Amino acid sequence: MSGSSAAWGGFGLLPPLPQSRAAWLGAAGALALAALLGAAAWRWAGRRAGGSRLRRVGTVAGVFVYPVKSCRGVALQRAQATPMGLRSGDMRDRFWLFIKEDGHMVTARQEPRLVLIAVNCENGYLTLNAPEMKELCVPLKLSGTNPVYNCRLFGMDIQGRDCGDDAAQWITTFLNAQSYRLVHFEPPMVTRKSRDIFTTFRSTDEIAYPDCSPVLVISEASLEDLNSKMEKKVQMMNFRPNIVVTGCSAFEEDSWNKIKIGNVELKGTMACPRCILTTVDPETGIIDRKEPLETLKSYRLCDPSERQLYKSSPLFGWYYGVDKTGTLQVGDPVYKIVH
Repeated sequence: MSGSSAAWGGFGLLPPLPQSRAAWLGAAGALALAALLGAAAWRWAGRRAGGSRLRRVGTVAGVFVYPVKSCRGVALQRAQATPMGLRSGDMRDRFWLFIKEDGHMVTARQEPRLVLIAVNCENGYLTLNAPEMKELCVPLKLSGTNPVYNCRLFGMDIQGRDCGDDAAQWITTFLNAQSYRLVHFEPPMVTRKSRDIFTTFRSTDEIAYPDCSPVLVISEASLEDLNSKMEKKVQMMNFRPNIVVTGCSAFEEDSWNKIKIGNVELKGTMACPRCILTTVDPETGIIDRKEPLETLKSYRLCDPSERQLYKSSPLFGWYYGVDKTGTLQVGDPVYKIVH
């Protein structure tokens, strides 16, 4: 053994590696370090929001608005987040509503075939298309002479301007039902306050015709978890979310509290208690009345301490209010704001 080798052995160290092997290990180490740092960078954004750290929790996989309550959603690439929910130009979330002649709302709970109506907003018109029906075109800017109705949603009053006799005839013919009318919420009208429905919301959370919240967020993993427990799978559209998130674990959206997407900041308010509308098949318009509610009830009921809020409804998805308006889009990272 040479003197140099003895010196290495005396200190309990390995002798120097051949240069090629040392270079190989060095490169491997650098790659491992880069991967480690890359993973860390993916989870933690190297910036702060109002003195808070941002931790990446997922990616936006889908953005949706539902211009006419209970009709099909419209998939968007990008949307503005407003205090009243998402919008894209004239396409606003649940700004149109079907009502009975006495003003009470009509939804897919009573008329499940409403989910078959495809909606769009273009060239100054709201367009509705349904099986075996001629396209209906309703002007976005209605005449001031059209009557304004007091509409009734979940025991609360809100106004809506009538969209005319053609729209009323169209929906009545399609549903083969009693006389219904289509109304539009116009900006000067008084909004509904989410806080008047559930006290968990803030005074700044306001809506037109959604059930109670400006924004609903659901993760793809939550749907996969539910479908793993069901014989007949359901679609994300059964649950009508505004923002779908991928890259997180099931029901992780329940715990985010505050999130940042693009330059938008959202504040979690409460879980979404699910109702019989989720049992309407979005492809056929047939109401099942059992699934997926029964499966959800087997493992997604609230803690007994929250029964006053949620009663016996199973929970799926999370309601958010808009803390900071801005723009978000498909592919945006979703960050949890960590204080």
